Amino acid sequence: MGVISIVKNSYQILRCVSWPRIKNAFILWKEYKQTKKTGILKHTALPFSLSIEPTTSCNLRCPQCPSGLRAFTRPTGMLQKEVFEKIIDQVHKHVGYLTMYFQGEPFLNQSFLEMIHYASRHKIYTATSSNAHYFTSKVAEETVKSGLNKLIISIDGVTQESYKHYRIGGDLNKVLDGTKELIKAKRKLGKSTPHIVWQFIVFKHNEKEIPEIKRLAKEYKVDSLQIKTAQVYDFETTDQWIPENKKWSRYTEVNGKMVFKNSLLNHCWRMWHSAVITWDGSVVPCCFDKDASHSMGSLQEKKFKEIWYGEAYNNFRTRLLAGRGSIDICKNCSEGTKVFI
Repeated sequence: MGVISIVKNSYQILRCVSWPRIKNAFILWKEYKQTKKTGILKHTALPFSLSIEPTTSCNLRCPQCPSGLRAFTRPTGMLQKEVFEKIIDQVHKHVGYLTMYFQGEPFLNQSFLEMIHYASRHKIYTATSSNAHYFTSKVAEETVKSGLNKLIISIDGVTQESYKHYRIGGDLNKVLDGTKELIKAKRKLGKSTPHIVWQFIVFKHNEKEIPEIKRLAKEYKVDSLQIKTAQVYDFETTDQWIPENKKWSRYTEVNGKMVFKNSLLNHCWRMWHSAVITWDGSVVPCCFDKDASHSMGSLQEKKFKEIWYGEAYNNFRTRLLAGRGSIDICKNCSEGTKVFI
């Protein structure tokens, strides 16, 4: 872990830079700053990052996750490789960063690594998040060969007892063994990617394990460790999951009720630089719209550009500028607030 791994990962991002992508990103940033200053919507460029959902299915039952709770009102399914390739063909000139994750466990999709390879061929930086229960030596080698740039592995406990408290149905040994297989595959194939990130979400039951997860990350020689605050859906009425050490919490108590530490601001960079596409082609504004309740349109019916510049999307952006607190998915969002991570 440290400077070397950061430099290597930064190099992988720079490899995906092109003049058209730089020009587009500059226009996005300039127009976002102008809109933020004036309050008048200006948005003529295309997103430089996307999240695409491989599946809504998951092998675990995490209690603060719609996939784990099986709580979706939208359909559960798998992204088809042909659909994915059509999306990439439409967006690759302006998209340089692709998160292949939204809900669910990506490696349950049998075509997942083929899709990663297709995006890599278009010089798009690819990242995903996994619970790392499927990394046999064969899958680990295929993952390295696919060109995946970054792999976030969820590991929210240093003992099985602590780990399974949130990752219900999970096996910590599979996570640790899967990490070993990935690192071994990288060495065997002489590759520096994927950049392996252990992600430790801090809850009340595991907050005292932070020193030990730091030690364990060094022992397993992962590229980096990310310690992250937890998103809790029922934060207004319960503190079951919220850490006692407020440094590791997005929330604080006011008059007996849990609230965000800071007020929501009426702007959002995500509405300019990114979008989320569900497994069945619905375009939604961001990763906080877990149930795709704010669909801007479907790629089964329209091209991405039509949706991005469409009336529904611009109405949503305008509504956000007028009062972000009135939008349900914004009420539990860290964008525009100060979060300790």
